[in-house]
Amino acid sequence: MTRTSRTTKLEVVEPIGKRVLIRKDEDKKITKVGIHLPDKIEIPTITGRIVAISTEVAKDDNYPIEQYDRVLFNPKHGVPVDFEGDNRLFVIPIEDIVAVFRAADEAKG
Repeated sequence: MTRTSRTTKLEVVEPIGKRVLIRKDEDKKITKVGIHLPDKIEIPTITGRIVAISTEVAKDDNYPIEQYDRVLFNPKHGVPVDFEGDNRLFVIPIEDIVAVFRAADEAKG
């Protein structure tokens, strides 16, 4: 009987074209004023952190985003990545990122 040793390789998701990989933020269950939200609420835009940026986007000066930026995005054209159990990773077209959160002093510069 022959045993095959299994080597687990770490997988990396690299977006291609004009896309980024985003880890969406946790869904909020309670609003700031204390209203409980239903589990399956449809929110047209959500926030998340950029995990990876395609080479094409990184080289384009028209897109002032970097890895780990917090962004507001429209998930309509996003493709969920079945990479983690909680399924919070999405490949998003760069056009669907509608805002980048910046500190007040960074935004002025």
